[in-house]
Amino acid sequence: MAYRSIGSSDGDFLTPGVKGLLIFNAIAYLLQTFYYDQMIRLLGLTPLVFWSDLAIWQPVTYMFLHGGVMHLIFNMLALWMFGGALESFWGTSFFIRYYFITGVGAGLCNAVVTPDSHSAIIGASGAVYGLLAAYGLLFPNTLIYVWGLIPLRAKYLVLIFGGIEFFSTIRPGVSPVAHLVHLGGMVIGVIYLRWGSINFWLKRRVSVWQRDRDFAERKQKFESEEKLRREVDDLLDKINEVGLNNLTDWERKRLKEASDRLKEMERVNRSI
Repeated sequence: MAYRSIGSSDGDFLTPGVKGLLIFNAIAYLLQTFYYDQMIRLLGLTPLVFWSDLAIWQPVTYMFLHGGVMHLIFNMLALWMFGGALESFWGTSFFIRYYFITGVGAGLCNAVVTPDSHSAIIGASGAVYGLLAAYGLLFPNTLIYVWGLIPLRAKYLVLIFGGIEFFSTIRPGVSPVAHLVHLGGMVIGVIYLRWGSINFWLKRRVSVWQRDRDFAERKQKFESEEKLRREVDDLLDKINEVGLNNLTDWERKRLKEASDRLKEMERVNRSI
């Protein structure tokens, strides 16, 4: 993919954070050419090893390993394409924090969903997909040229990629590993950037639920109280017609219980 920035996304596209990540990934890949098996076993994210041996470094180190030169090039190209604009917009500190939050979070998503997997996960794709999601949120109308030819606004590209990863994750017979990492990076990125709005929405939904619950309880209480009043009134009317002595034992007992219950309700209502 190639892209053209518009408006607020303009900036230095070889920013310090992006440059540092490119260098570290290049060094890690160079070391892989000499110690591939050892580095994948030790530094790749293997869910079974992560949980059983508490290899807590793996959700970080797996992002700097790649399965081949094309894997590295595509991830680093995407990092350069989207990372520079984001770092210019956010600043280096926030950009680096976001990159690692989405990358680590994407790896942990896979480790949680496939805890018994022996397959080592490697690559910066989780963090890169997180950058793509952020770019789509911050610069939704920026044109991105897919394969250098097809202009597509960033928001639509994010929706397309997110949809592909989601359906690939749940598609029967297809290994969900890489797709879980990609989707996890995007979802965690969106949650991290929009947590204020999400938290506000959740609080609002809880408030509405509590209001509806309180209304239902008050309605039930009112209907119960009205039912008792009607029952007492009916019994009192019968007393006026035939006298107290002509009430059955059950009616006398029920009259006393209902009267006591109404008095208790009135006492509680006065104390509120």
